[in-house]
Amino acid sequence: MKTFFLFTKLSTELGEQMRDREALGRTWLSHVKEKCPEVKFIGHYGLLGKWDFVDIYEAPDEEAAAKVSMISRANGAFQAESVLAIPYKRLVELAEQI
Repeated sequence: MKTFFLFTKLSTELGEQMRDREALGRTWLSHVKEKCPEVKFIGHYGLLGKWDFVDIYEAPDEEAAAKVSMISRANGAFQAESVLAIPYKRLVELAEQI
């Protein structure tokens, strides 16, 4: 499994519905679990900055990660970006090869 970070920016309409955030989040997660049962979530965080949320998850490949991003967009996210994460130790090993 590969590790991904999903950065999400809510649409203006969803941003104004913060009191409903928990229910909206549960709906989104149920869609992901239904369409991508192979995806395993590790953590979910609210952010103070450019993005509203970051989700850390494991997926078998980039196509599954793309589906997670698309489900986010289909559920009202203004922007959704999944980024592949490389463990630091592995990154150091790769750097030693160049």
